[in-house]
Amino acid sequence: MLTELRGHLGQALFERVAGPEGPAARARIHDTPGPRWFDPDRPIRIVHGDASMFIGGISALLLQSLHPLAMAAVAAHSGFRGDPWGRLQRTSTFLAVTTYGTAEDAQRAVDHVRSIHERVRGTSTEGLAYHAADPHLLGWVHAAETDSFLRAHQRYGARRLDAADYDAYVADTARIAEALGVIDPPRDRRGLSECLSAYRPELRATAEARAAARFLLLRPPIPLAARPLYAGLAANGVALLPRWARDLLWLPRLPVVEDIAVRPVGHALTRAIRWAMTPPPRPRSQ
Repeated sequence: MLTELRGHLGQALFERVAGPEGPAARARIHDTPGPRWFDPDRPIRIVHGDASMFIGGISALLLQSLHPLAMAAVAAHSGFRGDPWGRLQRTSTFLAVTTYGTAEDAQRAVDHVRSIHERVRGTSTEGLAYHAADPHLLGWVHAAETDSFLRAHQRYGARRLDAADYDAYVADTARIAEALGVIDPPRDRRGLSECLSAYRPELRATAEARAAARFLLLRPPIPLAARPLYAGLAANGVALLPRWARDLLWLPRLPVVEDIAVRPVGHALTRAIRWAMTPPPRPRSQ
């Protein structure tokens, strides 16, 4: 009974995150022979394969929304409201391909994203021009995502890494960032912190950013039965944000509540997700 429940939960989560083409994509990514961008022991494989990514992903979206031009491009072109699950599935597939897939498949995925970025351009509601292929905007999206995934793994990861490995994780993500068009991305945690600080003067919470936060936190496209679980993940995604980012988004900070209730829920949820999505061990043959 427990094994059956585990299978159903794992399949439901995988279908939500990976979409209907998930099984075929997983087989292609992991079973196709050939060289990879990252060897099996690289930190990026550990971080991106952990359930902490569910929390890190929510935090990354909130943090990324604070650059007005990046948020304007997302609001106008990504379709995150009309097709949020499709966007999640495309993003998760890109991360899986570039992290675990063959070098050829990873480059093909990067080329596809770059071709989309080249077409995404426009003017924000404040009258400022944006272009998704702008290396400066790409640099912000990359830094915010890397920082969020790293923070999430440090707090909720099953296999914690040491300082050198987390620096190596930042260096691993720089490989993908450069392929996407980022110029000189950070390659260790100190460089990542300096990069985020350099963007601070450009950041603010526009009406679009606050609308995105309300959508993510208060009106997610989640079945009613699953909303309490999502609320726990979202609360931990908020708690993971740097204090200055929470202040910009008007998200309250309640340290005692977060320490006593929110963080333990985050640990429990990531353990549950990890349990559900990890196939049970096969019985030994007699």
